[in-house]
Amino acid sequence: MSSPSPTLGSIVSRWRELQGSGSWEGLLDPLDPDLRASIIAYGELAEATYDGFNSQRRSPHAGSCIYGHADLLASAGVSRPGLYAVTKFFYATSGLLLPKITTLPPVLSSTSVSDAFFVLPLPALLEEPWSRESNWMGYVAVATDEGVAALGRRDIVVAWRGTVESLEWVNDLDFTPTSAAPVLGPAAEDNGGAVVHHGFLSVYSSSDEDSKYNQASARDQVIEEIRRLMEVHKDEATSITVTGHSLGGSLATLNAVDIVAHGVNVPPPSTISNQPPCLVTAILFASPHVGDDKFRSAFASFPDLRALHVKNYGDVVPLYPPIGYVDSATAALPIDTGRSPYLKQPGTVQTRHNLECYLHGIAGHQGSAGGFRLVVDRDVALVNKGADALKDEYPVPPNWHVVNNKCMVRGPDGHWKLRDFEET
Repeated sequence: MSSPSPTLGSIVSRWRELQGSGSWEGLLDPLDPDLRASIIAYGELAEATYDGFNSQRRSPHAGSCIYGHADLLASAGVSRPGLYAVTKFFYATSGLLLPKITTLPPVLSSTSVSDAFFVLPLPALLEEPWSRESNWMGYVAVATDEGVAALGRRDIVVAWRGTVESLEWVNDLDFTPTSAAPVLGPAAEDNGGAVVHHGFLSVYSSSDEDSKYNQASARDQVIEEIRRLMEVHKDEATSITVTGHSLGGSLATLNAVDIVAHGVNVPPPSTISNQPPCLVTAILFASPHVGDDKFRSAFASFPDLRALHVKNYGDVVPLYPPIGYVDSATAALPIDTGRSPYLKQPGTVQTRHNLECYLHGIAGHQGSAGGFRLVVDRDVALVNKGADALKDEYPVPPNWHVVNNKCMVRGPDGHWKLRDFEET
């Protein structure tokens, strides 16, 4: 079951406006049709990080991506996979030990932020694991020639994976602040005292010399690949879009400001043309708070940086941490899946946070006019892909999305073996 392609409308001629050059003024209520389609498209690219992630701890490849570069987007059900080509997978190390806190009322049970991000193979497995220190955290992709024709520019996308657990991590969110200087670069001097969430920055910037996949941090892997793509496409109009859901949204926030603060969005010199710094846009879904007021001010001070945060009514994650931290996005799109006649109401903590439920909410959002109408023909079956959100009258089983036989393949000898990893 896949969603029909959202119409791209006049995105080619309006892409700068849709990417936030005017801070989305006049586009959010009522929600502009092209912007609606664009947000859903980036949401699908973020969803691919979940659909491609191997969360089976009995697999020696737990924590990796099931697919390869060439087939990730199509296998994950992205509506128009031909618009982008994945050029790099990036990884984060799980070697950090984040402190637990238990001062919040329990949401579900107790798990650390590190546990929420990372899945490692069971220690008892006989087969040597692909890695015991790292996890796949997302990918970098660039618009193909087909994508340039549809989007109006060479768009570079960074998609960050979020939590693979439920919402247990909310109960243990590490409140410890740390300096935002690593992501603010030279701008840190003008924004003294700006702090960000220690746990998120650690996942973003930690490396591990013992890991094959994390000799460099996730941050350095992404920045290096963007620089390479900016060199390749230095004579073209480009944009950089960073996206993520939940904890992935927090990493996308850090990544977006880091890119601009360190000039990664500035095209290299060219003898053919001199392109201006490209716009960097973060499309965030259900992101927790990343930094304090000073960090928000620093974020807003960059002229080529924008962030649009989609937040669902009743979702607790965008409210955390509740003390000392604020939403850093430059614009917000509030939605309410509680208005959908297709979903069980009032919904649960999980369904209010689920990314596919978010995309359903965006497809039917009517803003201050109220009500709900699916103006984008997005298949309602998708909300049950990884949840039990759809009303019982619809013949769609909950949590229906599984890879064929969970990647178990029967060989010529009649024996079944796990085939869930493509070397990249």
